[in-house]
Amino acid sequence: MRRRDLLLTAVPALLHAQEKARSNGPATIRAVEMIRVEGRRKIEAGDVKGQFQVNPLHVYAEHRPAEYKERTRPAGEARATALYLRITTNEGPEGLYGPIDLEAAIVVHQQLRPFLIGKDALAGETLWDKMYRSNRHSRSSHFMMGISAVDNALWDLRGRYFSTPVYRLLGGPTRKQVDVYGSCLGHSVEPERMRVTAAEFKKQGFRGQKWFTPAGPGDGPAGLQKNVDMVRILRETVGADYDLMFDAFMGWDYNYAIQWAKQVEQYRPRWIEEPFHVDKLESFVNLRRATSIPVATGEHFYGRFEAMRYLQAGAISVVQADPEWCGGVSELMKICHIASSLDAHVIPHGHNVHTALHVIASQSPMTCPLLEYLISKMSSYYFFETWDPKPVNGVITLPETPGFGIVLDDAKIEKRTVATWG
Repeated sequence: MRRRDLLLTAVPALLHAQEKARSNGPATIRAVEMIRVEGRRKIEAGDVKGQFQVNPLHVYAEHRPAEYKERTRPAGEARATALYLRITTNEGPEGLYGPIDLEAAIVVHQQLRPFLIGKDALAGETLWDKMYRSNRHSRSSHFMMGISAVDNALWDLRGRYFSTPVYRLLGGPTRKQVDVYGSCLGHSVEPERMRVTAAEFKKQGFRGQKWFTPAGPGDGPAGLQKNVDMVRILRETVGADYDLMFDAFMGWDYNYAIQWAKQVEQYRPRWIEEPFHVDKLESFVNLRRATSIPVATGEHFYGRFEAMRYLQAGAISVVQADPEWCGGVSELMKICHIASSLDAHVIPHGHNVHTALHVIASQSPMTCPLLEYLISKMSSYYFFETWDPKPVNGVITLPETPGFGIVLDDAKIEKRTVATWG
């Protein structure tokens, strides 16, 4: 999109937002609630999709699972439940975001909720900074996940307040549609099943695929060969001009990663993701220097500070910060700005499509070229919502609804309660 077109789109929305802010005044937070919704959803007959990926604990024999064999399940029905964060104000507008992880929900309810009551919901930067400063453990883990949930709900609130999608508040859109790659977590890596699955997802239009390595150092040479063979099989299946990515979920060490990388460089993976625990910065640096395969991580970054350390050290080419965990939309935007100055890509981890979609849409395609879509997880993740952000032919078209466009579908909700803990 040309700069002139961007201005024609963004300026009227900004002027409308400013006028509405002048007429409505502040939006004072009145309530911060976790809404639990419950219902029943249908399950279609088909594969179970329970293939495991290598796990850091798998180095111990007693924690290493037996080789996975896919099995089928009959059609049926299952209970469904989800948590949504709702923030309401005295002046009327409210924000809704979810589904929310239980760990984050408890932090929000027990620690952030009392702090937020009476604050100005439109003062996003101030609120983020105050939440961050409010607790000695805020820099990471569950507390940062709680901050992320609140920040995302407040962005939805501001979008509804100004009657515009979040990506417009962030400065976008830079495109009308966002390209999507498919994450194949849970899908069997048995060779024949993998071939069929990969060919089908390419046919559906996904711009690339990410597969999850099943073996690690504890599986010995045979496991390493399995990890190498899956790359070869997938490349043979999808062809030379198609992106393939691989995720090791912190289950390897440096020596193992080098052995794998040297054998699969010929198949040109787009990246190897999170081969080591995030604490092992030097291992990432050394791997990136030793192989032509781009190195990615960031799913477990808790803020711009970790992203900046990794990028300045030359440890990675792709930042995968997750707006559900890294500090929300506000912090992911800062990470994008840091990455753009160092010519790195930001391709957010796909724990939830809503926030990632809006941030990506507001950034240059040079910085944020792709969105991750966890194919199995997302098949039912938005069950309780009226709009399912599902890709069609490898793209998601940007919504025009205010905020993130999250609306709960009353027809699917059998029970709705306000959840509390402690």
